[in-house]
This record gives sequence, C-alpha cells and structure tokens, in this order.
Amino acid sequence: MRTEPGSEHVNGSGAAKSRRFPSVTRDTARPEGSGRAVPGAVSTPARQWPMLSVLAATAVGLLTTALGQARAGCLVIGAALIAAAVLRRVLPSVGMLAVRSRFTDMITYGLLGVAITLLALVMESGVRFTVR
Repeated sequence: MRTEPGSEHVNGSGAAKSRRFPSVTRDTARPEGSGRAVPGAVSTPARQWPMLSVLAATAVGLLTTALGQARAGCLVIGAALIAAAVLRRVLPSVGMLAVRSRFTDMITYGLLGVAITLLALVMESGVRFTVR
C-alpha cells in the first residue's frame, strides 16, 4: 500500500489517513452569516440589528398594504430589500442577514427590491388598464 508523506497509520491497521475531504461528512461548516454584527456582550436583538431592521421595515410595509395602501406598502417592502442589499455590501458582518455569499446576497436582495418597487410604481396604472 502506498502512503503519502506525513500520513499516519490508524490503530496499526495499515490504513493511511487521507488528506482528501471525506465523502460522508459528520459536521457542517459554519455559515458566513453566523457572525455577529455587534460584540457578544450585547443582547441578541442588538447583535442582529441589520436583519431586524429589514424585517421591521417589511412588517411596516405589510401592515400598510393590509390597511388598504397597497402601493405605499409595496414601496416600503421594496425599499427594505434594497436597504438589505446596501447593508450587505457596506457592513463587514450583518449577522443572519447573510445567507449566501456576499455577491449573491447583494444581487438577490437588490433585484427583488427593484422588481417589487417597479411593480408597485406601475400597480395603479396597470389595474386601471386591465379593468377598462
């Protein structure tokens, strides 16, 4: 059996310890977004302020939509997603707002925010056109 330099035999069985990644993993890598936006001595809501601010703005948009102001509510939701893209770009650590890589998060949040904002801007004219 051929072994690589620096490899160790396990329990004298002659099986060399491989430097390759195992085909079956027993653990997961720590996600990029698990870092904290504020040091650990601060309470959990304060550490996750980027995510909580985006969620709060989205909740305000949903509430505004539910109260009959659909256009304004959708504009607020779109602005919240655009703000999420900006926060993801500007801040080094955004807590749970980071889901994927920085580039993918920025593109996803930004495109969804722009799409929702544009749809909100044409909402009333589109409804008037289809109802006639």
